[in-house]
Amino acid sequence: MTDRHDTAGHRVIPVVDWLLETPSLREFLQHLVDDAVAETCAAGCGVTLARRHRPLTVVSTDDTAEKLDEKQYGLGEGPCLQALRTGEVVPVRDMLHETRWGPFAPFASSLGIRSSLSLPIPVGSHTAGALNFYATRPDAFTGRDRDRLERFASQAGGGIALAQRLSDAEDFTRQLQAAIQSRAVIDQAIGAIMHQRRCTAEEAFDLLRTTSQETNTKLRDLCARLMAELSGRPPSPQAPLRPRP
Repeated sequence: MTDRHDTAGHRVIPVVDWLLETPSLREFLQHLVDDAVAETCAAGCGVTLARRHRPLTVVSTDDTAEKLDEKQYGLGEGPCLQALRTGEVVPVRDMLHETRWGPFAPFASSLGIRSSLSLPIPVGSHTAGALNFYATRPDAFTGRDRDRLERFASQAGGGIALAQRLSDAEDFTRQLQAAIQSRAVIDQAIGAIMHQRRCTAEEAFDLLRTTSQETNTKLRDLCARLMAELSGRPPSPQAPLRPRP
């Protein structure tokens, strides 16, 4: 994947290119955190996203990062959850002297982690999750590291937002295709009734609508059943929508 740099010489991650070149959002985020850890003093990183109002580690660079994230979920508190809930960066300078979040800091130090940096992942006007970086020495993250990692968090948010838009577009296409197929079946039934009863399209539609209401049957299902009875086979579906070449 091709990287670019801004005018200050900072590495710029081509989010659109990365997301389109990877088969899933998960793999995109994995590439992102692997690069982030490689460029800093972090020993590991986990990505927490809020799914149905519950935190979930979607990717991590190692087992230790995943254990630290899971410990916070079990406690219901911790630096990554605080970053997610408040939308603010949460640094921990030294786990041996940290008194917030109950037993989390002692647990982290028992795994050899002495400091951490949790950054919110912004998506539009809300926080989608957090990037959680862990280091084996105290006070490991400098101001320069923080600036660099905040850019990674921003890139993660951009990727998540783009993935959501692509997903929404796919959902809309499926809904539109379903509506087109329903309309096609209804039009076929209207045409059949017009031919049988020598009536107008409006009269045929009124008859179908009345029958649908009286039998408590969806209009599309009623029309599909009618066409199957007349032709001896289910109505032919419309060809799926395809983008123009």
